[in-house]
Amino acid sequence: MRGLAAGLSRLLAPALTVRGLASASALTASRLLPMVYHPCYSFEPWPEKHRFRMSKFKDLHSHLLAEGIASPAQLHAPHEEPPDAWFTAVHDADYYYGFCDGTLAPTALRRIGFEWSPQLVQRTRLECAGTVLATQLALRHGLACHLGGGTHHAHRDFGSGFTILNDLAVAAKYALTAGLARRVLIVDLDVHQGDGTAAIFADDPSVYTLSFHCGKNFPFRKSKSDLDIDLPPGTDDAAYLATIKDVLPRVLVAAKPDLVLYDAGVDVAATDSLGFLSLTDQGIFDRDRLVLELCAHAGLPIATVIGGGYCTDLSELARRHSIVFRAAQTVWVDFALGDPPGPRL
Repeated sequence: MRGLAAGLSRLLAPALTVRGLASASALTASRLLPMVYHPCYSFEPWPEKHRFRMSKFKDLHSHLLAEGIASPAQLHAPHEEPPDAWFTAVHDADYYYGFCDGTLAPTALRRIGFEWSPQLVQRTRLECAGTVLATQLALRHGLACHLGGGTHHAHRDFGSGFTILNDLAVAAKYALTAGLARRVLIVDLDVHQGDGTAAIFADDPSVYTLSFHCGKNFPFRKSKSDLDIDLPPGTDDAAYLATIKDVLPRVLVAAKPDLVLYDAGVDVAATDSLGFLSLTDQGIFDRDRLVLELCAHAGLPIATVIGGGYCTDLSELARRHSIVFRAAQTVWVDFALGDPPGPRL
């Protein structure tokens, strides 16, 4: 944590504009920012008018490549058959195997919001494996970005709010069990509280859960994170960023993590259909860059996941989810990341 306070004023300076960000400079760095993706994250058929846009992972992948934000050389694929033990370490075994076998009760599936299918099982397990891989890559290189993840409403023995298995919990527990980290900080900036993550780690002092969310939004019965920041509806860029600048540096000191998992949900956007906050795309970029810079300056490896986003315009949604990747490319170059900040895997 050395130098965190001394460098804070530089890190809180005005950010680059999203439009002005030159992704080409990041792609010519000696090492490439690692990103994680699997084509099975999206599958068809999927209900056309479902609020959860299953195509958004494929759309994000296409957007990153088309815009030159990513290249194929940066993309890593997760383990196709992740071990069951990764999941039962944080989920009730009956719930986990019931989902995998298709024997969950109809009421449990209604609470999740999805119809069961083998494709749903495959993509859900793969997505969790992707966050584990992003965690491994972050520990090796300092920073890694996942084109999925953020399934923070999944509790130990039930799913909720379009989430089934909690990738953040799976990855945090994996890092701890494998001896790759002693303490993990989960920074959840999705507009909805990370209730499942908070509940899973409620009695685990090795994981610190921080959630910034709209207090008057789903879930209406909230869990208790280590620190919850309830934001009022309509919170704008200035108020949101001021709160992060005040809170996150103190949390980095108090939590003493050696790994950070960051949920960069874009449902904080003013135009998001399930949001209630009023951030602009520039504000989201400034948020992501601020979080990543604070962690990089403190020497903390950080893995990002995309979290929620419910814009009905699919191209706009893909562009918005790409913001954290643009911010990460900037931080990757500015901090000359790529060399291991801690133990190699």
